[in-house]
Amino acid sequence: MIWLRAFAIWCVIAVAETAHGILRRLFLEPVVGPLRAHQIGVFVGSLIIFGVAWASIKWINARSPRLLWGIGLLWCALMLSFEIGLGLALNVSLDRILADYDISRGGLMVFGFLIMLASPTLAAKVRGL
Repeated sequence: MIWLRAFAIWCVIAVAETAHGILRRLFLEPVVGPLRAHQIGVFVGSLIIFGVAWASIKWINARSPRLLWGIGLLWCALMLSFEIGLGLALNVSLDRILADYDISRGGLMVFGFLIMLASPTLAAKVRGL
């Protein structure tokens, strides 16, 4: 039941992050450019992910550190698969997709994924679980 709930919350995160990406592209990117918009988006997206984790961690009902880190790992694997799959479906080159993860090219997605990995554990600690 915990894993099904964790998957359901990942779906919420995916929808929230997709909406965030669309809004970022429509409103922020024309003002600051694509690279800076993506960089800002990593920080905003991290707040969204942590907020969803904070709001849902009691409902997920994972209590052990091992389960919490496992949920974070599940969310990262699902999100990476989703991002690559969606990017390829939208005819974005794999090189362009991977550039978001390349710190030497200004990509900060690695940091966003570290936040996603840690969010269930951090949320549980903040909530006193």
